[in-house]
Amino acid sequence: MRIAVYCSAKDAIPEEYLQLGDALGAWIGAQGHTLIYGGATGGLMSRTSNAAKAAGAHVIGVIPPRIKAAGRLATNCDYLIEVNNMSERKLRMRDEADVIVCLPGSYGTLDEMMDATSSAIVGEHKKPTYVVNYKGFYEPLKQQIRIMQDLHFIPAQQSYEPVFVDTLDELYERVKE
Repeated sequence: MRIAVYCSAKDAIPEEYLQLGDALGAWIGAQGHTLIYGGATGGLMSRTSNAAKAAGAHVIGVIPPRIKAAGRLATNCDYLIEVNNMSERKLRMRDEADVIVCLPGSYGTLDEMMDATSSAIVGEHKKPTYVVNYKGFYEPLKQQIRIMQDLHFIPAQQSYEPVFVDTLDELYERVKE
């Protein structure tokens, strides 16, 4: 299975979040899956990809020139896909994946998550998107989604929505389905 992981590239985050990347990457490799990620260094991106590679995963990076020019190109990729910009990066990562996993992150992670969700809603893909709500990280987002549903901006019954999981073990069980 080809798993795209959207996550933080920041190093100055709590160690327990970085360890979340270690655990997910190790699981991806141990299960014989392929990791697709942003191809850059830093934070959860480095930790997830390094752990996946160490556990035997095939690692595919997708990187635009601005990140590469900033000296943030990862050296652990088995295959590197160079794209023109961040919009192409999102599209390519999504297209290459069978499953999308969102770990905690910032604006870029939210952008990737919302892009995967909105593109699925309009029928561009049917790939599941799992959001790891570690220690309630995404609770405010879940609350915002409920507000949008209550006000009918999002239909009560929709054809696609991200699946929130609270632990990596819950994620692993869901991905097996």
